[in-house]
Amino acid sequence: MDATIVSKMQKHYPVLLKEIISVISPQHGGTFIDCTFGQGGYSKKILDFENTNVIALDRDKGSEKIANQLKQNFKDRFIFKNIKFSQLSNLKLKNENIRGIIFDLGYSYTQIKDPQKGLSFDASGRLNMQLGLNSFSAEDAINKLAEKELEKIFKFFGDEKEAKYIARNIIKERSKNIIDTKVLVKIIDKSKKRKNFKIHNATKVFQALRIFVNKEISELIFGLINAAKILKKGGVLGVVTFHSLEDKIVKYFFKSLSENKSISRYSPIVKQAETLFNLIQKKPITPSDKEVSENPPSRSAKFRYVIKKTDFYNFDTDIEEQFRNYMEIENYGDKL
Repeated sequence: MDATIVSKMQKHYPVLLKEIISVISPQHGGTFIDCTFGQGGYSKKILDFENTNVIALDRDKGSEKIANQLKQNFKDRFIFKNIKFSQLSNLKLKNENIRGIIFDLGYSYTQIKDPQKGLSFDASGRLNMQLGLNSFSAEDAINKLAEKELEKIFKFFGDEKEAKYIARNIIKERSKNIIDTKVLVKIIDKSKKRKNFKIHNATKVFQALRIFVNKEISELIFGLINAAKILKKGGVLGVVTFHSLEDKIVKYFFKSLSENKSISRYSPIVKQAETLFNLIQKKPITPSDKEVSENPPSRSAKFRYVIKKTDFYNFDTDIEEQFRNYMEIENYGDKL
């Protein structure tokens, strides 16, 4: 969940770059936080504007090489931290004028094609899927978790309709051999009753495993909460998502903190708390036809953003409760 998806041309393509720059307005200066530095596309563009500073984060140690190159050109305006974006609150930002915080929840071409990461179903060898700062791998999950636990991971994180049969066949196979990438793909193919000719049979299971291994649901939830706390009045919080579960979380968080709760007309009149955000547009911004033609994986991208209305730090949100069932599934990894 750490960078933009890019095309097979091995060219870094920061998704919706023009639209994001238009929204965050770096021409007015200020400090911006790039929570998913990746190949540095957003950070580089922001730094093109004078009077801007960028604090970039990425859990993937591999991004540090690109960050170091950028640091040479912008010594006093660029900082990189190899941390998860859920740790935003650990940054010492009391005197910083945070004008924008951006999350891009896709994967980069270099991550997908890195055989050591084992993110792709086209890869061979060990199942890994760790993006950095992890405590277990996909191999651990596939070879150690119970059948019901695997079924829930595939069903809730991948929306996989054949989750039950896939989980059952994994249990059968692992009693004979340790399951690697190639074997897992074969198990999925064998388990699927209905073939999907639009996407690879393994797509949903691999998506589910990536989410589980990297705890992407709780990472996103705590990342959003902490970003909302440190953003300054008038600052922009924006997120690019690539699948429906991510988008559902972001949409709920933004909407719930932008609208007053509906109250029955028979209830006593009470003053409602001031909302945290201005939600400028309810529908997400999506890539243009031109961008999709140049970079087909961008077709699933959705960009949502809000503007912070006040400078207060503490606020109430029920987002953890709203998505608690997903976070409880992620907790299966605590025993690995």
